[in-house]
Amino acid sequence: MILGKTKPVGALLLCAALITGCGGQGLFSGDFRPEASGPEGHITVVIDSTLWQGPVGDALRDQVGGPLHTLPSQEPAFELEPIALTSRKTLDMVQDRKNVLFVGTIADTLSAESRYLNSLLTDSLRQYILDGQSALVSRPDQWRRHQLVYYLVAASPKDLLTALDDTAEDMLYHYNEVTRMRTHREMFDIGRQHDLEATLMDRHGFAVNGQHDYVIAVDTTQFVWLRRVLSDTWRSLFVYYVDDADPSILTPEWIVSTRNELSRQYMQGTAGGWVEIDLRRPAEAVEINFMDRFAIEFRGMWQMVGERSGEKIQFGMGGPFLTYAFYDEPTRRLYLIDGMVFAPNYPKREFLRQLEVIAYTFRTRQEEAERATA
Repeated sequence: MILGKTKPVGALLLCAALITGCGGQGLFSGDFRPEASGPEGHITVVIDSTLWQGPVGDALRDQVGGPLHTLPSQEPAFELEPIALTSRKTLDMVQDRKNVLFVGTIADTLSAESRYLNSLLTDSLRQYILDGQSALVSRPDQWRRHQLVYYLVAASPKDLLTALDDTAEDMLYHYNEVTRMRTHREMFDIGRQHDLEATLMDRHGFAVNGQHDYVIAVDTTQFVWLRRVLSDTWRSLFVYYVDDADPSILTPEWIVSTRNELSRQYMQGTAGGWVEIDLRRPAEAVEINFMDRFAIEFRGMWQMVGERSGEKIQFGMGGPFLTYAFYDEPTRRLYLIDGMVFAPNYPKREFLRQLEVIAYTFRTRQEEAERATA
């Protein structure tokens, strides 16, 4: 089943100036404060225990930390860590984290969380919320570098539920965005393969960043396959392009058929099988802005299949993949960038995120020249 929807390209946020006493110098700005800490894929949720254990907590677990259906096992979009403000030490610990979400009401000031949120609000914003509205405020780099903090505030638990329905997708988009930026730094601060990137640019007119242990497995007309093979896992990314393409063919159906044709041709197993999309499992096609281009992001599961006595058989091998398909107008090329993971017995969300990071380093020869002269 292919689900279709549109991913937001920006969040509707209240002006951060409406919250007082908040620092922040912008994502990845040149300051010298410590970097935010903690594992990627986690959000520290500062929330009263009564809210966490009730419908608001259920909504957070479902809409912000809900399962990713295009992975083979149950992994959440983000793992949520609820924390109550029991002391100054607790707040100090929260201020050190990478992703933070304050959730609370202000009409009832009995809880420490409500008192803290009330202390941050201007009079006009407090009255705005008490009148039945809700506020979602983003504070990038508030206490640490490479940090994203959100405040979601309403007058009552019921209003919080309504606000979550309206804002959860936007928050997820931006938490994913900042996580991808941090992961990019970790992946390419050391060991980046500039020679590999130059080879791609010279031969094909595009490049993606080469992580230190990726190799070119296949390099042929209009198709390049990069692989990272370890003892018990592997990751791969291929790029395919069509010159003088008709952008109207860019559909989820085209992605499925093209990917299956390419993987059958180039991605064959030692036992005579080949890779194809497993459409028995959930798949998701999302319209996005991919580096200022209209694109379709396609996520799903791949499987290794073969034939025996004229019938298709499954080899029991598979994993998640993601694909970005887009038309590059200056070069009149239709591109398909695909990342694939094989990691039995390991969580796969962060492996797939690494491939997402590589995909977002894509640039054409023209773009690279423009950046060099900027």
